Amino acid sequence: MADTERSLVIFIDFENLALGFQGRRDRFEIRRVLKRMVEKGKIVSKKAYADWNRFANYTGDLHEAAIELIEIPRRSQTGKNSADIRLCVDAMDLAYSKDHINTFVVVSGDSDFSPLVSKLKELGKHVIGCGMLSSTSELLRDNCDEFIYYEDLETSQQTVTSIDQSLPENKQKAFALVLDALLALRRENKEILWSSMIKDTIKRQRPSFNETYHGYKTFSALLEDAEKQGLLELDTHTKSGTYVVTRFGDELKSQPRERTSSPPSASSPSSEPLSDRPRRPRRRRGSGSSSRGFGASRTSGSPSSAQSTPTDAPPEPHSPPIDSESNAISAAEDLFDRDPDWL
Repeated sequence: MADTERSLVIFIDFENLALGFQGRRDRFEIRRVLKRMVEKGKIVSKKAYADWNRFANYTGDLHEAAIELIEIPRRSQTGKNSADIRLCVDAMDLAYSKDHINTFVVVSGDSDFSPLVSKLKELGKHVIGCGMLSSTSELLRDNCDEFIYYEDLETSQQTVTSIDQSLPENKQKAFALVLDALLALRRENKEILWSSMIKDTIKRQRPSFNETYHGYKTFSALLEDAEKQGLLELDTHTKSGTYVVTRFGDELKSQPRERTSSPPSASSPSSEPLSDRPRRPRRRRGSGSSSRGFGASRTSGSPSSAQSTPTDAPPEPHSPPIDSESNAISAAEDLFDRDPDWL
């Protein structure tokens, strides 16, 4: 699941959240939950369950977030908690009928959802819980694959390198989106930050994003400009040739640079530039002793050497056959003699 994009469905037990907000001055903000969940993958469905006559002041924000509001009768009329039952039925229906949904988010702290979480995990689904610190059951928290407290959504932001305020406003917004996406990927423990992965995260957070609006022809040009501003460091992956962000924000100060593309080894012959390789010594035909494996020195062919050779000298012993490697060396030497600059 880590290598593929997650498809999320969110179920909100709003009555349980209301219990956690009792006695607090602030309001429940659904956008904080959605902002964190959209970092994990594509949200395909969002449903909230409650008696909305009691929470009418929240319906406006939920409608703006495109959340489907499921009306649940008051408990005094039904005699049971119909919201929990309806939520479980809808969750199991999607688990069996929609194979592409692999992640279920239960926004509640009620321990009654523990059997639902267990069943979803049994079906191979990834379950994420989210609830208030004061109204979350430890049984539900420990049964989920992940659990995020609503209070932690505010304090999970990291400090990043400040963006130059003298830049045009559209560029500042573009850099801010890139840094937010990088932080989101780091929170998901992504080690290699591909440029395509960064753009997909931005598109989930801001579906209207288009780099041309910010003055860049391509997303790679946006990343290159961000590197020039000192906001991040780029590297090129060896195999794919695409950009990879190695460091950004505070990592530029605290961590040494890690390159994803392995540089060629200095001991490898192929790593040396062609012009820097040591040239073989030039050889003249018929000069000195031969290195072609004949086993006996040849005469230079000069008159003096011809006179010094005895006429009754025994014939030169038969040379052994030259193997393929010697043939290759000889051919290279001949080519070098004809054209010294062939290297």
